[in-house]
Amino acid sequence: MSEGAASATPTAEALSREAIARVDLSGQLGDVLALPEHLRDALWRVESAIMQDFDTSAGLVVAGMGGSAIGGALARAALSDHATRPIFVTRAYGLPPWTTPDTMVLCASYSGDTEETLACYESAGALGARRTVATTGGRLAEMARADGVPVIPLPGGFQPRAAVAYMTVAALEVAALCGAGPRLTSEIDVAASHTEQLVAEWGPDAPEDSLAKDVARGLLGTTPVIAGAGLTTPIAYRWKTQINENAKQPAFWNELPELDHNEIAGWEGAQDVGRFAAVFLDDSDAHPRVKERMDLTEQTIAANAVASFRLETRGETTIERVISLVLLGDLVSIYLATLRGVDPGPVKVIDDLKAALTQR
Repeated sequence: MSEGAASATPTAEALSREAIARVDLSGQLGDVLALPEHLRDALWRVESAIMQDFDTSAGLVVAGMGGSAIGGALARAALSDHATRPIFVTRAYGLPPWTTPDTMVLCASYSGDTEETLACYESAGALGARRTVATTGGRLAEMARADGVPVIPLPGGFQPRAAVAYMTVAALEVAALCGAGPRLTSEIDVAASHTEQLVAEWGPDAPEDSLAKDVARGLLGTTPVIAGAGLTTPIAYRWKTQINENAKQPAFWNELPELDHNEIAGWEGAQDVGRFAAVFLDDSDAHPRVKERMDLTEQTIAANAVASFRLETRGETTIERVISLVLLGDLVSIYLATLRGVDPGPVKVIDDLKAALTQR
């Protein structure tokens, strides 16, 4: 639950379905609310790829960018201590130098035309590594089918970041197939039901003082700085990127305990340079020392922050807890976009940059 509040008076504007629809012209809210359905559909889509178990002693590398890469990081967090092989996410034009033929490489690109991921696909092939692809089509699907590489078919029509459930489940299932972790099929199905309850609690039909709406109002007019620890570290990054793309504003992230060795000193001058809000993402099952450190860090930072929030995972299993804060962050970003009056869907600056790159 929230343990902080905005120092400024929050806007009284309602965050109803109708109010959101007036701004959310591309229907991003619907994709967020469909997260439980996406989790279940993702399991079916992985099964439809007809993949065989392939034990890889070197583990799993997930190659992707942006919303297509986050699934690998979230899957690694969800597996937690149950991972039995290394699981690494690469967001670059190449694979880690230690990649060998015994490594499974999952190339994840929603569009299928992400040039960095295409480069990783080709690098994996040159190394003789086992490959799997998760995509809607594009050049990646064409090459994979020509090479006889399994393709996990993703549904079209989303912004890549809205396919987070599909990318997370794909990474979890491929990790199981290559021996990097246990199968979490039943846990994913239970997590979908748990997420449905949270959608009702935090969604647009919830009261105006519900948690997601309260956090969005507290972050309005600030630069959010999100901190995670352990399980919540990749979720903190997800919050940052969702606020960037949906609310179209700066946001930053870090992780504990690292930020206590540098960033915490910078908060002393926060009020001199801008309006910053602190968001701490806690895990209900975090190590006691991590919780104590987060307590002290929040107390130290709060005096220099416009708003401070402490938010905790919900659920019993790791996948439930991971998805709970992913959902909360996605909703907060949509509500924040609504309060700012910007359509959360289009990311013109990203599209323009990609187009410019193709001309070089």
